[in-house]
Amino acid sequence: MRKLASVLLLACGLWYLDACGGGDSSAPPTVSISASSSMVTLGQSVTLSWSSRNVTSCTASANPSETDWSGPMPPGGSHSVTPVSAETTTYTLQCSGAGSAASHVAVGVSHGFTATGNMGTGRIWHAATLLSDGRVLIAGGEDPLTPSAELFDPANGTFTSAGNMGFATRVEHRATLLNDGRVLVTGGHTDRFTCDLSAELFDPASATFSATGNMTEFRCGHTATLLHDGKVLVTGGREPHNVFFSSAELYDPTNGTFASAGSMGFKRSGHTATLLNDGRVLLLGGLNGGAELATAELFDPASGTFTPTGSMGVPRPGHTATLLNDGRVLVTGGGIPPDTTLASAELFDPASGTFTPTGSMGVDRTGHTATLLNDGRVLVAGGTSDPDVSESSAEVFDPASGTFAPTGSMGAARTEHTATRLNDGKILVTGGGNNENRVLSAAELYQ
Repeated sequence: MRKLASVLLLACGLWYLDACGGGDSSAPPTVSISASSSMVTLGQSVTLSWSSRNVTSCTASANPSETDWSGPMPPGGSHSVTPVSAETTTYTLQCSGAGSAASHVAVGVSHGFTATGNMGTGRIWHAATLLSDGRVLIAGGEDPLTPSAELFDPANGTFTSAGNMGFATRVEHRATLLNDGRVLVTGGHTDRFTCDLSAELFDPASATFSATGNMTEFRCGHTATLLHDGKVLVTGGREPHNVFFSSAELYDPTNGTFASAGSMGFKRSGHTATLLNDGRVLLLGGLNGGAELATAELFDPASGTFTPTGSMGVPRPGHTATLLNDGRVLVTGGGIPPDTTLASAELFDPASGTFTPTGSMGVDRTGHTATLLNDGRVLVAGGTSDPDVSESSAEVFDPASGTFAPTGSMGAARTEHTATRLNDGKILVTGGGNNENRVLSAAELYQ
């Protein structure tokens, strides 16, 4: 900061130009500050410019405080700052002479998406898993069917190869972080006509995949949820020939095997499974053959049983279910385009076992993502809207008001992409398909 002040004073020269504080020393001081933009995206810089007359010293401050706009400043000049608040920052320049004067400028800050490095290949229906070290494992997907995997490093914003999975290819598989830091990869399509029962483990330390025990069923479109005891609950799914499953199984990392865990009340694929704060798992919606489901049920690890709970207001496949900080679950969108896609949303209360409507999204969506932000709100992004149009738009749900509000759009329209919250609170969005029937390798960050 002292170096900056010295440079700006030199730029003013030794002749006390009016814009740099000169003038009548007995006259009251004046100061003016402006910003190159009144609104920026979080992480974007803005240039502050200021001038003054009849001053002997000036001091900068910001609310909320910022290290790059504080302390002594020259009486005139310009300086680039990067707002750190996600709302509005007010920049102040207080100058003294024969009295004092101050000038303020407010810069609004909005959330938005910025591009980051591209993946090595385009992917849709892939899996993205946050690792214990903060990196993200991207595995499998289609464009075409691929066994490859890569790692995203938030420190440099780049993707690097993580080799291939042991099985040929996987699409609509699941990848679940275990308590020991490894990742369990289960099932998925191995070609257009086959689902698989194999499973494997990714070890971040060696960046290698190794085989583990097989599931008891061939599964695509299933769920795989880490429980509080470290086991993984796998439910439902299907085979390509319209065979749907109600069965469930548990994976035990201590011995690398799957064991039966009973059955759900309904056959389900394309459903969601959400771990609740009390350790139970909420399973809801999806497809049962050609039928769309509104039903929901709860798995209790203590008893190893599934029990029905209240149903949603409407059937939903292709929806999202996000655990909120207060323990409720936000359910958004769903449907099968181009016939039906939904903008409605509802909230599940584990205490009462019931669903209640909440505000609707601004756009109907299926195949979208809904990711909990650090501040407790939920980012909803992309998906397919009616009539079968991929979306670049995004919106944020506020649990306090029960409403959705638009936020900055993604750089590309995406459906069946992934959205992963990083340790620094940013959201990594990868892959997906768009309106030109292209599968994307591009990635972006929301902050």
